[in-house]
Amino acid sequence: MPQSRSSNVGAMLLLIASLAGLGVALYAYFTPLTGVTGSIGALVVILACIALAVMALMLATANGRGALIALRTLILLGLVGTCFAGLLLHQWWIGVAMVVGLVGLILDMVRHASTNRPAYS
Repeated sequence: MPQSRSSNVGAMLLLIASLAGLGVALYAYFTPLTGVTGSIGALVVILACIALAVMALMLATANGRGALIALRTLILLGLVGTCFAGLLLHQWWIGVAMVVGLVGLILDMVRHASTNRPAYS
C-alpha cells in the first residue's frame, strides 16, 4: 500500500500546481484592477488549468505505455503554453505554479523509469 501512495507523488504535485494556477487565474479574472479582469487571456488560462488538472488525474490512473507517453506530451505542452500565457498576462504566480507542475511531471517520469527497469541481479 505505501508503494502505491508514493508512486503518485508526481501526479499529485501536478494536480496541486494546476489547482494553484487555477486559483491565481480566477483571482486575476474576477478581481478589479489586476490588469486582466474579464480578459479572454485569463479565461484561456482558467480553462487550461482545468484541463491540466483533469490530465493530472488521468496520469495518476494511466497504465499503458502509449497512454502515458501521449498524456505526458500533452501535459508538457499544456504546462509550457499555460506558463507562457500567464507570463504574458503578468501573472507571475501562474508561471511559478506551472514550473512546480513541471517538477511533478518529471517526478512521475522518473518513477515510471525506475519501476520499469528489469532487475539485473
